[in-house]
Parts: sequence; structure tokens; C-alpha cells
Amino acid sequence: MSTDYAADVSRFVESPDQTCIDNIVKYCGIALRSSKDAALVSSSDQKELDRVRDGFAAKKLGLDAAAADEGIKQVCEQMKGTRQKSRVTFYYLLAQQTGTMDKLA
Repeated sequence: MSTDYAADVSRFVESPDQTCIDNIVKYCGIALRSSKDAALVSSSDQKELDRVRDGFAAKKLGLDAAAADEGIKQVCEQMKGTRQKSRVTFYYLLAQQTGTMDKLA
């Protein structure tokens, strides 16, 4: 998997915000490099989606569970044609879908 996060995000967003991408990468830290699985989000694994909701969505974006679940559902739909969903792209799209991009700036 490529680490050109901006190129991956730009598959879904015209002119992505590089600062927001950098802040997501910083938030994820070493986990992005520790294993291929850690760098990806499995949209078919409810435990994984719960971790996204309870971790990034709640802690970084400040979303309640219902808002996070709705945003995650929308991102899964938006990325449904993508077999390997980059965690950075998933998180970026989640912030965009939920109107919380300001939390990443």
C-alpha cells in the first residue's frame, strides 16, 4: 500500500487539505507502519468500525456514537468500490462527512 495519502484521498475529494491529512497521519502514528492491517479499515468487520467510532470519531472528532455511526455508514458507502480502504482516507472522509474538518486543522 502506498503511503501517498494525499493521492489516495484525492480519489474521493477534489483538492484535499494536506494539513488535515498530516494531522491524521500524526494521530495514527506508528500504527500506520506497524502492519498492513493497521493501515486499513475493514468495513465488513463491525468490531473494526466500533473501534473507529470509539477511537478516532469520539476522541479526535468529538462525535457522539449516533453521529459517528451515521458518518461511518456514509463513508463505507462512499468507499464501497475500494477493496483496501486506507485508514487515513477513511478518517479524512469521516471528518468531511460529519462536518468536523476543523478538528483536524
